[in-house]
Amino acid sequence: MKPKVCILRSDGTNCDNELFYAFTKAGARAEFVHVNQLRSKEKNLHHFQILALPGGFSYGDDLASGKVLAVELMSFFREDLEQFVAKKGYVLGVCNGFQTLIRTGLLPYLTPGKMQAILTHNDSGHFECRWVKIKSEKSAASYFDRLGIMDVAVNHGEGKLYADTQLLDRMEKDQLVVFRYVDDSGNPTMHYPENPNGALRAIAGITDPTGRIVGLMPHPEKFVERSQHPNWRRKQIKKPHGLTFFENIVTFINES
Repeated sequence: MKPKVCILRSDGTNCDNELFYAFTKAGARAEFVHVNQLRSKEKNLHHFQILALPGGFSYGDDLASGKVLAVELMSFFREDLEQFVAKKGYVLGVCNGFQTLIRTGLLPYLTPGKMQAILTHNDSGHFECRWVKIKSEKSAASYFDRLGIMDVAVNHGEGKLYADTQLLDRMEKDQLVVFRYVDDSGNPTMHYPENPNGALRAIAGITDPTGRIVGLMPHPEKFVERSQHPNWRRKQIKKPHGLTFFENIVTFINES
């Protein structure tokens, strides 16, 4: 089976083509859908099994990263999103998509319209565009547990996950942390540039308690071909790490 993926577009998204290609290569059937097509009812979210929010700069990030799109989603599609999730739809947010999911309140604890955490400005004070390593954790998104260490690209200016200690402790207890930034030895790190933004507890990606809503700052869709890695000629990589990431999602959807 090929699950249908809604690649949601809005003004300013610029990683939608990469996300489309990654899902297609992983065995899904992706379709570009502009947010205005949902508003006009030309397209219906419930015709899809996966909603994917790509990276980029939705609406220019004029107010804050992902804020305008988050307001739009909560203002016009809150009921549709709640129904989509209730019927076991899958939601993925990458980079700007992750920022949007945080601002809608869908992550980490599905509280639509109420933010619980934030993705704020990098500690470095500037936009980070580099390759880093992340490592999968045992989490509610158990289909990622065995991914291990992945090489991934980051491209963001507001990627530092920040929340109060009480919420972070609760997330750890409920196993909502899916990925952490790690050093060359595979240990979670707060050291720059291995942790490119200063994210608390080195958190690079999280899920909700169901494991069906996932957001991460790095871009796995930018490493689904061996030649996309900057050191692909020398580094012996049998399979692009990002491709395995998306294949695991497709397998999970087909088996659930």
